[in-house]
Amino acid sequence: MRDLVAQPGVFYGGGMVMAPIFFLFWLISAGLGIYAFVLFVKLARRGIEALDLYIYAKNREIRDSYESVNRKD
Repeated sequence: MRDLVAQPGVFYGGGMVMAPIFFLFWLISAGLGIYAFVLFVKLARRGIEALDLYIYAKNREIRDSYESVNRKD
């Protein structure tokens, strides 16, 4: 038991070696998270534009078909 107390390991004194590695891992994870969020926002904007074009085309198609029925040429 005494040997375990003499060598505290990663969480106490030995953590000074692992701390930069954990920090780099956290930094990389945060950077990738921000990058993924930016990509998601770009994708959402493109999706909204595509949906707007689809709705415009469908409304125009419906409007043209109804207006052509009651035309007085």
